[in-house]
Amino acid sequence: MLLPLNKTVDKFTVIAVNRFGLGAKPGELHAVADDPRRWLKSQLRPSAAGNPPALRTPEVFAEVRALLRARREQAQSGEPESAAQNRSNNRNTYARTVRRHYLEQVGQRYRRAASTTAPFRERLVHFWSNHFAVSADKQPIPALAGLYEEEAIRPHVSGSFADLLIAAEQHPAMILYLDNQRSVGPNSPLGKRANRRSRERSFGLNENLAREILELHTLGVDGGYTQADVSRFAEVLTGWSIGGANDRGRFAEGTPGTFEFREAVHEPGAKSVLGKHYAENGLGQGEQVLRDLALHPSTARHLALKLSRHFVADEPSAAVVDRLAETYLRNDGQLVPVYEALIDAEESWESLQTKYKTPHDFVVSTYRAFDYVPDNNRSTAATLDLLGQAPWRPGSPAGWPDNAHDWGGADALYKRIEWSNTVARIAGNRSDPVALGDAALGSAFSQRSRRSVARAESRLQGTTLLLASPDFQRR
Repeated sequence: MLLPLNKTVDKFTVIAVNRFGLGAKPGELHAVADDPRRWLKSQLRPSAAGNPPALRTPEVFAEVRALLRARREQAQSGEPESAAQNRSNNRNTYARTVRRHYLEQVGQRYRRAASTTAPFRERLVHFWSNHFAVSADKQPIPALAGLYEEEAIRPHVSGSFADLLIAAEQHPAMILYLDNQRSVGPNSPLGKRANRRSRERSFGLNENLAREILELHTLGVDGGYTQADVSRFAEVLTGWSIGGANDRGRFAEGTPGTFEFREAVHEPGAKSVLGKHYAENGLGQGEQVLRDLALHPSTARHLALKLSRHFVADEPSAAVVDRLAETYLRNDGQLVPVYEALIDAEESWESLQTKYKTPHDFVVSTYRAFDYVPDNNRSTAATLDLLGQAPWRPGSPAGWPDNAHDWGGADALYKRIEWSNTVARIAGNRSDPVALGDAALGSAFSQRSRRSVARAESRLQGTTLLLASPDFQRR
């Protein structure tokens, strides 16, 4: 016999918890129902930022850098017949260490996501981490990617976009990912010396960081910049490096794993970016360009579109995008007023389940539905890898896509169904899938899905049907 749908939990509550948040934990829909908008806004206080990780980037970077150095030194010493074994042993030690840090950081991320009482804020952390994406496919970033999210992103989600932008671009993970530690101004002291020595031809200007800042992080691909702007901005960013960037003596000074401005490789002189003149000011020249980019109208629109696409719909209306962009500029790039405008926008609350869950969303919302905090880091990472969204491995600086058509397809759906069945087998008969659906989905649990789950041959089958249902697969 079917129980009646719970009418006390309206669609506004469901949207707040499942689209703005990370999915409902047991009892969360009822706890939020009195004022879902106020619940969301209460999570924007800086005091909700959470605690820093036990390890920091300098410690981890120094550890993996020392292993790389030891691997090289041991390979170059000893008898010839032992050199290959030495290289193999050190490669294995390095790989195990990097993998251990990666798994620990994955575990911390998903334990927090599963248990947090501020899921909107946590979603914002994940959103901005993906906006400023680095990839753990590039060494040694697997050991740093989670720390990057904790150190550069998390502390700034309630502040100004300019501060968030600078923190992201100056973090060692971003510098290493886009190879800015290798960028040398041709007229810098080191660049001039290198030009006189053919063996230093590896030196030169690297435009990766400048291009991705303009194209992905600020203005957007159609934001009005030119190739000349990219080149000049790349010159501005020469010298943005990290301490201990190279263990062969080149650029090795400074505290390993910390941002380091290197005057010796900075292209000197005034430069023009987007038509604005910037006097020579060392590190300050680059930071000023970033602060101006943060307040550019194209940046406002680019960020407004991405936020609207993530929280409202794959194709948000021009009206809501315009409103967020105007709010952003009116408040000098402060992010909390933009989030509040998003919460207050009527478009945010018009329809249930407008977004198809990414694998990340699907896994986290499943954990929360079962009130389960994952304790096996390896299993968590393997699950997300299987479903096609391995943590911090988006494949490009553009980050993971945010549209349904990028995550659909028969193979992807099959893998979700298989994982749903695995979860159901683990849960066994401990959970009533109909009650679970009511608690997780509220009014978004349709009569059709509810009927299918209730008529399942077993609780195991019913749980699989619930997790694989269109209702649970959307937010």
